[in-house]
Amino acid sequence: MTRRLAWGILGTGLIAGMQTQDLLEHGFHVAAVGSRTAGSADQFATKYGIQDAHGSYEDLVANPAVDAIYVASPHPFHEEHALLALNAGKHVLVEKPFTMNAAQAETVVARANESGLVVLEAMWTRYLPHMVRIRELVRSGAIGTVRSVIADHNQDLPRDPLHRINNPDLGGGALLDLGIYPVSFACDILGEPTGVSAVATMTATGVDRQTSMILSYGEDAQAVLQTTLDLNGPTRAVIVGSEGRIEIDEVWYNPTTFTRFDGAGAVVEKFDATVTGRGMQFQAAELERLVTAGELANDILPPSETVQIMRTLDEVRRQIGLTYPMLDEG
Repeated sequence: MTRRLAWGILGTGLIAGMQTQDLLEHGFHVAAVGSRTAGSADQFATKYGIQDAHGSYEDLVANPAVDAIYVASPHPFHEEHALLALNAGKHVLVEKPFTMNAAQAETVVARANESGLVVLEAMWTRYLPHMVRIRELVRSGAIGTVRSVIADHNQDLPRDPLHRINNPDLGGGALLDLGIYPVSFACDILGEPTGVSAVATMTATGVDRQTSMILSYGEDAQAVLQTTLDLNGPTRAVIVGSEGRIEIDEVWYNPTTFTRFDGAGAVVEKFDATVTGRGMQFQAAELERLVTAGELANDILPPSETVQIMRTLDEVRRQIGLTYPMLDEG
């Protein structure tokens, strides 16, 4: 790569800060930040040493010094802001969930393809070293034929009904914030499910508090997944194959370790790799690689798979009755 891309950060919340910190610590060039207010943008720029601060998202994407936009606004605005960046000729990394539903995801991906621009879902877990190694093992047949994937993502988050996680107007609920991790993981290992079965309990505000899912793959395999927003869980994951299994340690979707067992239960591999920062730099590096190579998709998480994952989440939402006002769902 002859030079780093110049990044613009759209949004100034917690996750935007985490991504920016990882970019700066690993030699990426963050040129600008944009917020709905000039004050918020100025504070963020001062904190992270960013040259340009914009008091609107429109000004951010119009900045000629910016090549790529990281979209970190609340869930319901991902489609709007991804399209805003794409229409300005910028490559886009969109925080998960990519959009609110599959239809929106298809719109964003189609626009990127029409424009010859890279758009990636910021499912950072896919790019972490332990996940790269796990895919190598699964694809090589090291644990035989995968029969089951088991994963949870439970967190004890704020109970305030006005908090984003509990607010249907902001795309709240366990599924899109937390459950997307195990769903994406299952799709990474097993592909698109042929069947979905889901149950949930809801909060007083009308979002899912706890959701359990079984993704089926015909007669061959199942994924058993669970997510909760008001209690802590083991946050571990297991891939069970006909000739062994892989147990991923807590917290499985963060940089972590895993152990591979053979069919008799003996340990055959322990994986541990040092990752500096949170690990969000890897997804940005992949976007830059794609831009440099003149490619629009990779095999780690192509946009077509992002759309497929949103279809699966749509079906889960339909079954549990999770609706959002901005989607005009009854």
